[in-house]
Amino acid sequence: MTKMHLTLTVNGEAVETLAEPRELLIHVLRERLGITGPHIGCETSHCGACTVDMDGKSVKACTIFAAQAQGAEITTIEGIGTPDSLHVLQEMFREHHGLQCGFCTPGMITRAWRLLKENPTPSEEEVRFGMAGNLCRCTGYQNIVKSVLAAANELNTVKEAAE
Repeated sequence: MTKMHLTLTVNGEAVETLAEPRELLIHVLRERLGITGPHIGCETSHCGACTVDMDGKSVKACTIFAAQAQGAEITTIEGIGTPDSLHVLQEMFREHHGLQCGFCTPGMITRAWRLLKENPTPSEEEVRFGMAGNLCRCTGYQNIVKSVLAAANELNTVKEAAE
């Protein structure tokens, strides 16, 4: 199969690679670009472990072809915080025990990051609905919801203090 030249912006950096047009974005990210935060879970879009932010929307990278991502701006868990400076969401997941095994955590946090950009003051019901496409087999979701709500509160407190 003929490979295409793929140009993306991933976590704020312009990147180029060769990929088969029908190759999935998750494989391009992990295998060609070495970005291993998004996980390969079910490969059917049910679990959300592969969730990334693409052009301002949460998408499941196991359902996007490389050709569809041409020119896209993509943010993964690696672009949300750093090991030295965690994002508020990452801190709240740690503080409120929103993770156990950690497999779903990158997709959960990436989805929650977009959710809070779309709705900075969500209710518990809105968080549950907004996170419904991401599955966790360990936590029972209560602490994930607490983590997202705590992050929303923290982000809004910081925003109000800045104003």
